Amino acid sequence: MKSRHHNNRPVELPNFCHLGVSLRIALTAEAALVASVAARAQDIEAFWAEFIVLSAWAQPALLLTVLALCVASRWLRGLVYRRGVLAALAIGAAVPAGVVRWMAPLADTAGLHTPATVAGFALMLGIGLLAYFNLRARALSPAITEARLQALQARIRPHFLFNSLNAVLSLVRSDPRRAERALENMADLFRALMSQANQLVPLEDEVSLTRAYLELEQLRLGDRLQVAWHDQNMPGDALIPPLVIQPLVENAVYHGIEPQPGGGEISLNIYRSGDKVHIVVRNPVAEEAGHHKGNRIALANIRERLLLHFDLDAQLKSEPLGAVYQVHIVMPYTRERTQPAPARPHRR
Repeated sequence: MKSRHHNNRPVELPNFCHLGVSLRIALTAEAALVASVAARAQDIEAFWAEFIVLSAWAQPALLLTVLALCVASRWLRGLVYRRGVLAALAIGAAVPAGVVRWMAPLADTAGLHTPATVAGFALMLGIGLLAYFNLRARALSPAITEARLQALQARIRPHFLFNSLNAVLSLVRSDPRRAERALENMADLFRALMSQANQLVPLEDEVSLTRAYLELEQLRLGDRLQVAWHDQNMPGDALIPPLVIQPLVENAVYHGIEPQPGGGEISLNIYRSGDKVHIVVRNPVAEEAGHHKGNRIALANIRERLLLHFDLDAQLKSEPLGAVYQVHIVMPYTRERTQPAPARPHRR
């Protein structure tokens, strides 16, 4: 369960399984260890001598603590915030103390670093880290994160709006059912543009949105636009930031299909590998690169939103591979909503 601060936004413990959180914990612990040894050492030789001895138990203690917090992360985040903090501190103090107690016969540190002193050191370090994560969450949400996410999302404006409207008008009399379908697709797209950017959405919804967009583009491009879907292994229940795949496909159409007189094929490969979700989009490389700058802006847009949602656990790599241009996104497979999302009506 989450707590609330003055902006009525949920405050929760960090996801201890995220790479960025684990790295911050490890680096802070190492820095604190170095500082504590440096404060007592008389010279550089004494510093290295004590640091090497302390590292013998500090490294396994740190790794086991991070592992224990990751294993308990879902349970900790389900508690009332204050209880979760107390439980996390208890784990963070008990694991290092247990490691020191177990390793005491192997390392001559029992006189200087007892389980009690280690637990006290870990407790103070944990309080500082949890205070940092709390302040970081408050700073990024909502004053910065929500504003930046909304601003970034607002930049994703389908440039095909007028072309799509003209295509719909041309179908109103000749094929009214198809025109109705096109208008429904446009409504879905703009509903997504106006949705809350700070909420993750199911991957299957993002794929449906992308299919709706491609149907609109095929109204005006016809057979010039070919699409190959490879989504048999797609984890539809995975939660991802909104408007990640559709802008990639829009770029692929704009930079790879439109400039080609004969058109081309866009390939989408979406699959899960272990605890990661992979999204690979490929399109032909146009001879003219006049819109390449716009392509970089859109990719930077998506990369920044991935960073805000998943920190260091998400990656975006774009590169030309011969005659095709590829964008490969890797993000953690998660089904945990950080905030409750409103129910979205499904179209028949």
